[in-house]
Amino acid sequence: MDLDVFVSAHRAEWDRLDALLRRRRRLTGGEADELVALYQRAATHLSLIQSSAPDPQLTGRLSHLVARARSTVTGTRKASWRDVTRFLLESFPAAVYRARHWWVPTALLSTVVAALLGWWIAAHPEVQAAIAAPDELRRMTRPGGEYETYYSSHPATAFAAQVWTNNAQAAAMCLVLGVFLGLPVLWILFENMLNLGVGIGLMSSAGRLDTFLGLILPHGLLELTAVFVAAGTGLRLGWTLIDPGPRSRRTALAEEGRAAVGMAIGLALVLFVSGAIEGFVTPSGLPTWARIAIGIVAELAFLTYVYVLGGRAVRAGDTGDLAAAERSAAVPTAA
Repeated sequence: MDLDVFVSAHRAEWDRLDALLRRRRRLTGGEADELVALYQRAATHLSLIQSSAPDPQLTGRLSHLVARARSTVTGTRKASWRDVTRFLLESFPAAVYRARHWWVPTALLSTVVAALLGWWIAAHPEVQAAIAAPDELRRMTRPGGEYETYYSSHPATAFAAQVWTNNAQAAAMCLVLGVFLGLPVLWILFENMLNLGVGIGLMSSAGRLDTFLGLILPHGLLELTAVFVAAGTGLRLGWTLIDPGPRSRRTALAEEGRAAVGMAIGLALVLFVSGAIEGFVTPSGLPTWARIAIGIVAELAFLTYVYVLGGRAVRAGDTGDLAAAERSAAVPTAA
């Protein structure tokens, strides 16, 4: 493409579109139709320039012009409670449901890794000695030790907020870093399983595994599920970069990336619930069976939510992506 010739041929159309946009509130019916036609042509011109002869200055000018025209043609749209309801009842559970073939195996494999690490640490005193000195290990695992007081050493509200912030950051990192072929996600996941395995191994070696499970299960079931969902989705995003399937790589990453952003918001809400359980239920005076039962109920409620509402939404065609009218990637056909 000869860029100078192309610009000379279409500059008058772009200038006319700009002039119509400046007086968009006073357009006649014919001028409004003309604005729509010029918008479609400018969008097509922008696509041609980006693919054939990218020029930063011209691309910037046309991008701004097309964005202004699109806003005028389609109008601005404000978020409503209907959008919130759609997100919670359709888009978010659909995104999680669609990613189940990634996060369910991730959850199972990670649990096995944590259990094996716990067994290895419990069965090898030399490994325990490498973790901490004997006196420090006793302070950590004895009744009323650090593993138990960890959950009650701070006010419940502040502790729940801190836990939610840390877990939400870990989940967001899994989703965002998945684009780097999933390798950072595997590292984040391994660190989490290593911390869990150390707790299992040390408390098991002290004969207090039941106490540890009574502390970790009430909130840990839902918390770890959210982390597994984020990790599995991050890995899926990384695999999309390698194998986008029938879609173009750009389109596949755009669609899966938008769904991942929405999932980050939904998982933040899930982690808020697990953080509340960790801050208020785990350190409470409830019997162990009651605390664990609360954790199981929360976990089953989330899985039911995903498989019932998410499965229904996916069968209805929802992918967890933005609604078609809210996407900005499609280029209109020239008039």
